[in-house]
Amino acid sequence: MANENNQSTIANPSPLGLLGFGMTTLLLNLHNADIIPLSIVIVAMGFALGGAAQIIAGIMEFKKNNVFGATAFTSYGLFWWSLIVIWINPFKGIAVADEKSMGFYLLFWGVFTLLMYVATLKHNRSLQVVFLTLTILFLLLSLGDFTGIHSIKIIAGWVGIVCGISAIYTSLAQVINNEYGKKMLPL
Repeated sequence: MANENNQSTIANPSPLGLLGFGMTTLLLNLHNADIIPLSIVIVAMGFALGGAAQIIAGIMEFKKNNVFGATAFTSYGLFWWSLIVIWINPFKGIAVADEKSMGFYLLFWGVFTLLMYVATLKHNRSLQVVFLTLTILFLLLSLGDFTGIHSIKIIAGWVGIVCGISAIYTSLAQVINNEYGKKMLPL
């Protein structure tokens, strides 16, 4: 839907995408930090809020002609779905993921995220923190898988907790600032 100036009247999908990303990242990294076990709770959050909500937000960003938001939310939404498929491995006859292949999987996501971080340098500080900590998270998880050193994965989990909290903050700051029509929380 567009108004007479041919501008989109779709609400800002970024808070939804950031919330889906942040809450799912926080929950998974409570596991990575050895605070909670990997369970259906994390899988369900990854499928629904991490995956579906971000994909919806990404599609809405395409409609708003926001290349960064569309690429980020759609990609990371599909990341969650691909991670769930890796965990449950529904394909008979396909080997389960080993640490080397997971290391490469996470490394590629880390490189993608690093380049997306470079794009955030034109955005607010809050979004920069999200993408910087996410880059570090992916690279640490990759290193943990390549080396088999569990303590690296625990450190990554704590970085992921910071990343998830920063994404939740960024989401809710956008919502609160929008509702009040002024900057209530800094971004």
